[in-house]
Amino acid sequence: MSSLNYRHLHYFWVVAKEGGFAKASARLDMAVQTVSAQVKELERALGHQLLKVEGRRVLLTEAGEAAFSRAEEIFRIGQALPVAVRDAAGRRSVRLAVGFSDGISKLAARAILRPALQTPDLHLVCHDGEFEQLLAQLALHHLDLVLADRPAPPNPALRVQSERLASSAVDWYGHGSLVRRARGRPLAASLSELPVLLPTTHSVVRSSIDRWFEDQGIRPRLAGEFEDSALMAVFAAQGLGVFPVSRLGVDPLGVLAGLRLLGRCEEIRENVYAIRPRRGIPHPLVEQLLAAERAAESPQR
Repeated sequence: MSSLNYRHLHYFWVVAKEGGFAKASARLDMAVQTVSAQVKELERALGHQLLKVEGRRVLLTEAGEAAFSRAEEIFRIGQALPVAVRDAAGRRSVRLAVGFSDGISKLAARAILRPALQTPDLHLVCHDGEFEQLLAQLALHHLDLVLADRPAPPNPALRVQSERLASSAVDWYGHGSLVRRARGRPLAASLSELPVLLPTTHSVVRSSIDRWFEDQGIRPRLAGEFEDSALMAVFAAQGLGVFPVSRLGVDPLGVLAGLRLLGRCEEIRENVYAIRPRRGIPHPLVEQLLAAERAAESPQR
């Protein structure tokens, strides 16, 4: 086989990512016929058909899947080359791009990221978004890690792997004025009388809380619902209501004056999953975070 023409490989990669020759030619600012001819040259050089046309769609063959997977790695490394050269020429920074699923407790996520925050010259990039969008960004290597309240769905095309990183009991906190009103009462009785703040229904832990309420016969006085656990804690500190927080995310609450523990609840647990690319060179900070959290996991949580 002759030496690989990386320009031809790039054209094929763009066609596969855009899902067709017309979109790829627009992105490359080239004629459709030119792009098609260059891809055929690549197929000739490799000795296998990489793309097949079904109706208006262009799909990858099995050989095309293998070629696209390698092309993803090649061009991801190529995109990182300017940063690597800049870092080598000047002050070196360590970039870590993390996605936070909109269903995860941001307080728990902050606790998981804590070991990386001491890294010299850290450049931390945080994205908050919908679960499916973050997985797509991870598969394209735009993110190094996604923290979520659920594992990635079984989909070989995503090329990602999931690991349950932490499982933490959920306890209840509130402003001291509310907690004092419930002093000496069982947790279930307190939650039946006090105003309650909850995660919105998009989060997995909300389902667990609702089931526990039903089992305990609790009809909560719902005072607010929040996608962001840190924002929920801020409003709780203003006395709006009592709220659930995983023990993994309790430490940051110290910055919010007036919050007190209402009661512990072993029956409700919040899970945090680490989702990362299945292939490629592992990010050293991601490996450090995963190792630190595995070591920290204990029955106390």
